Amino acid sequence: MEKEQLGRLGVWAATCFSPISEVVGLAQDIERWGYGTLWIPDALARDQFVELTAVARQTTDLKLATGIVSIYSRDPVTMVGCQNALDEVSDGRLVLGLGVSHGEVVSSVRQHQYAKPLSAMRSYLEQMAGVPYNSPPVEARGLVVLAALQDKMIRLAGEQADGAHPFFVTPEHTARARGIMGPGPLLAPEQHVLFIEDASEARRVARQHMALHLGLANYRNYLLAMGYTEEDFENGGSDRLVDGIVAWGDETAIMKRVEEHWANGADHVCIQPLTPDGEFGIDRKALEALAPG
Repeated sequence: MEKEQLGRLGVWAATCFSPISEVVGLAQDIERWGYGTLWIPDALARDQFVELTAVARQTTDLKLATGIVSIYSRDPVTMVGCQNALDEVSDGRLVLGLGVSHGEVVSSVRQHQYAKPLSAMRSYLEQMAGVPYNSPPVEARGLVVLAALQDKMIRLAGEQADGAHPFFVTPEHTARARGIMGPGPLLAPEQHVLFIEDASEARRVARQHMALHLGLANYRNYLLAMGYTEEDFENGGSDRLVDGIVAWGDETAIMKRVEEHWANGADHVCIQPLTPDGEFGIDRKALEALAPG
């Protein structure tokens, strides 16, 4: 697969809160609306590869991405097996997004020892490259990208993978990532979007959605490296931080943010449509309104 095949605009969706039958229907709508790729997360819930296999069977051209799958969820042998099987089922439509997850999750929930992120990812990629595969060879191959926030991981994504999938980021981070990787590798940032036009209400709801992420050290550390301060994390996030992470407003305002990512070097932007009530879920109306096709 070439990076251009992902399309300029995709969807990042927490599909684990819906039955698989509804996820398949959503994916078919996303494909019909003209989005290039569906990204789903590793959410300590249903297995991503099973879910994407169901989607692959009922779609034709939509690219299928893990955004991301934790390297602590499978050893390299199993990960290669999952990757190859889904590439076979989907005719090479898989974008395997790998990430180191978060120490808070890996240690307390998965009961693994959380290693230094950069060395852990580098070692994991090296092991994947050496895994033998005894099933029929896969004719069509997808891509491998890394969840990359800090400079060294971004550089690794450009050198030992097909590119980077930064999550919970700003257009300024996109420019920084493109500068580090150079023009060739895929850069596919995620962008939170929220269809609320009133500033006070939009920021209130955005803070509800951001609360989990702001409690994780990896996100806080990268934001500090990007020029935010500890004060920006107080009271659910400063207006500056909220406005930097979440694109809120009408269709024009939201697409302006997406265009900023493109202008700063993104090849593909995957939008996450936050629900206006602040609950977990997917705002299908927002997806239909922003649809490229």
